[in-house]
Amino acid sequence: MAVSGRKKESVLKMARTRAAKSHWRLRKSGKLQILQAVPFNQFKWLVHGFSTRPGGMSELNSSRLDRSKKETVLNLGFADWDTRERVDANRRLFQKALGHGDACFVTLRQVHSDVLHVIRGPLSDLPNGDALATGTKGWLLGVQTADCIPILLVDPRHRAVAAVHAGWRGTVARIAGKTVGRMTMEFGTQPKDILAALGPGVGRCCYEVGPDVVKEFAAQFSDAAGWFDGPFDMLASGEDPNPLPWLTMMPPGHQPPAIRCHLDLHAANSAILANAGLQRKNIFAADFCTSCRTDLFFSYRREGVTGRMMGVIGIV
Repeated sequence: MAVSGRKKESVLKMARTRAAKSHWRLRKSGKLQILQAVPFNQFKWLVHGFSTRPGGMSELNSSRLDRSKKETVLNLGFADWDTRERVDANRRLFQKALGHGDACFVTLRQVHSDVLHVIRGPLSDLPNGDALATGTKGWLLGVQTADCIPILLVDPRHRAVAAVHAGWRGTVARIAGKTVGRMTMEFGTQPKDILAALGPGVGRCCYEVGPDVVKEFAAQFSDAAGWFDGPFDMLASGEDPNPLPWLTMMPPGHQPPAIRCHLDLHAANSAILANAGLQRKNIFAADFCTSCRTDLFFSYRREGVTGRMMGVIGIV
């Protein structure tokens, strides 16, 4: 019996989803759960992991209805609702769970940029930027997220690694591709040798964006339409869906919602990495949406007041 085109595409999508999930595993360490890219575990000199929500020392009010409800979480970012002592304790727990509590831990003051810092020794201050790279043993590079995409890169031939924070602004600025280019300059990396792990972030299902974001992507990428669901062409062109608004004018508070699109940051950054020279088979994107899975991850867009996770990579 012939298989319809729609059914065939559904079968292929299910197969791709199963393959993607086989590249990831949740490893438990005490009360903590660490998400790891299985292909990275073949390198004994490499440490990596994406933190998750459960466990830790912080107490987060996760209910907007019941202000007395507290949840114990692994918050790794400094926030008004948390104490520095608890965040520092959480970071130590996370490092210990990774198996390298004595490594030097370095993070950034993230500013949604395309700025990368190469780490070769101790820093005098927390640098502004959104990517870190090193070829030096003993350093753990970390980027914080709560919906943006954390990207970990490893060059196994030259033993060089990088951690990247990619929100929509960093994605438009091609921060992942620029990090690959910088690794080539600094370490002699060949892009075809790099493995990339794109950790949990807000998914296409939940990441609603307006015309300003759509226009930015349309201006920078010829293939951007494939990363969006919704009226991409209309929003990208700036076309007014209602050129005679006075004909359908409604009283205040009764206007229909603004027209939006849904953006897939995983797909966009995977394409950027492939265009930078990575082999598609070496790009592994986690099939998790932080907004859908607040049982396991933090989501700023869904929760507002929430914690921060980290994607961490280092050479040991």
